[in-house]
Amino acid sequence: MLRARLLAVLLGVVGVLALAGPASAHVGDGRAGSDFDGAVLSVTPDLPGVTVRVLQFGDELEVVNSTGTELEVPGYSGEPYLRIGPDGVWRNRLSPATTINLDRYGRTPLPADADPDPAAEPDWVQVSTQPQYTWHDHRTHWMSEGQLPPAVAADPTVDHTVFAWTVPMTYGERDVEVAGELTWSPPPPAWLLWPVYVVLLSLVVLAGLRGPAALGGALGLGAAASLWHALATPAPAVTQGGHLGAVLSALLPALLVTGVAVLGVRAARRGRGGLTGVLAVVAGWLLLVQGLPDVDVLWTAHVLTTGPTLLGRAAVAVLLAGGAGLVVGGVLAARRSRDAGSATVPA
Repeated sequence: MLRARLLAVLLGVVGVLALAGPASAHVGDGRAGSDFDGAVLSVTPDLPGVTVRVLQFGDELEVVNSTGTELEVPGYSGEPYLRIGPDGVWRNRLSPATTINLDRYGRTPLPADADPDPAAEPDWVQVSTQPQYTWHDHRTHWMSEGQLPPAVAADPTVDHTVFAWTVPMTYGERDVEVAGELTWSPPPPAWLLWPVYVVLLSLVVLAGLRGPAALGGALGLGAAASLWHALATPAPAVTQGGHLGAVLSALLPALLVTGVAVLGVRAARRGRGGLTGVLAVVAGWLLLVQGLPDVDVLWTAHVLTTGPTLLGRAAVAVLLAGGAGLVVGGVLAARRSRDAGSATVPA
């Protein structure tokens, strides 16, 4: 009867996750780590009420204009592209940038009526009622997929400034220049990190063999990593929602993991090895679901997190290696408890 109830709980948890989809604390284009990184260095002249930032390691540019003056962004040939102001965001349908910026690498074919002529009459289409917009600006990131910049390829052991970039804008009658840079950093050495991940996985699996107390400790570690991973969620693009909403969304799976871990620790303290093992399997699965979208954090130089990079990478390592270890260790603990129970039954 107890096993049936636990199986029902497990299936219910899996069903909820299947409906909700994998929850990643790093919203955006799905990348949580990269060796590239972008930054805005200056906005000249200074525009109070206008914020510009790069997202996704330089892949996207975000502009928020909370003033009463319209900000215009030209396309790559100087043609009218965007108008961001009190009336929302208007985009020129005929600008080649409208089509090129739909894809990270600009691979979308241009329509027949696309016109790069700066003097051509624009066809403005409203794309947002809010004075804020996020787009792939190919002036801010590296465009060659699968190919490193020449300087990086020549010496991938040191940091590099890939290039400095500028994006021109017009604020009312004033010309504006947004300046920034794209950098590249060497990833952490595989020979140093991957043994740590393997050791972590092995220790959690061994916890399932050592007994309920050790497995309860592994559950506590998993819950702590899950909560930190959620609370360190960075602010998403304004077009995707607010920071608080992103954190709350990321907290849902973390709170579920914490609840299961609390039950597992209680069972471990009571010496109920079988129940602790089953709850470890559930918690391990939840950790894997939470960590898999951010797996690239394990081998990249930069991590999307509001906290220290080391803690961000460590949290994902616990989610993945620890989660897999809890699944395996939980199964071993449950079987061990079952075999011990069978041995006490007289023939």
